[in-house]
Amino acid sequence: MTFLQNICDSINAVEVTTTSAVFRLCLSLILGSCIGMERKRKGQIAGIRTFALISMGATLAMILSIYVPQEYMGLKNGDPGRIAAQVITGIGFLGAGAIIQMKGSVRGLTTAAGIWIVATIGMTVGVGLYVLSMVATALMLFVLLLIEKFEHKIHAGWETRIIRIRVSGVVESIESYRECFDRHHVSFINVFVEYDFDQPTTRLNFVVLVKDTTDYISLFGDLKKLNPTQAISLANQVTI
Repeated sequence: MTFLQNICDSINAVEVTTTSAVFRLCLSLILGSCIGMERKRKGQIAGIRTFALISMGATLAMILSIYVPQEYMGLKNGDPGRIAAQVITGIGFLGAGAIIQMKGSVRGLTTAAGIWIVATIGMTVGVGLYVLSMVATALMLFVLLLIEKFEHKIHAGWETRIIRIRVSGVVESIESYRECFDRHHVSFINVFVEYDFDQPTTRLNFVVLVKDTTDYISLFGDLKKLNPTQAISLANQVTI
């Protein structure tokens, strides 16, 4: 009983000890892995190992920030926050690497935000705020899992998309396309038209707002019937 009490006291001590440092690294490993597991389930490149390493790295930086002034009190510039402060700056590079830009459409912002908050959770573990770090992890999982389901339930996810249509001949009116979009609850924003009189063909680039529940197969089938259509594709940016 005394042995367990000594371990608990060492873990909860303000000073950094070998026992407390190992416990903090293990806890940050578990918390980071929980977040990474959720991201990997969504097919993101940054998964369990990445988030676990980020969390442990931030924890280790925080431990060093506390340990240096603790052991070297003669240093005039001993500042427990100096090393840890660089984690917030440095983690931005990893977050930028998680953002994928595909023809103007930015993806990976949620993962990038997850990397940032996992680093701060790791720092929280590093200073010994174990309960707070676990609560923050639970809240992050709540946002990533339950709030996403709520968004899908209320159909709140609107996205900008480009529907590209190549039609044989010259299209002189797009009114029929507007009506088709209305039937499928797709919001028409703008259109870019390109005529090729030698072929002859017309290229229509419709800028639209769609929900994540939009049935593209049915939509494309109706669009095809409006004119002699050669091709229909979905894109994220208009190329003029």
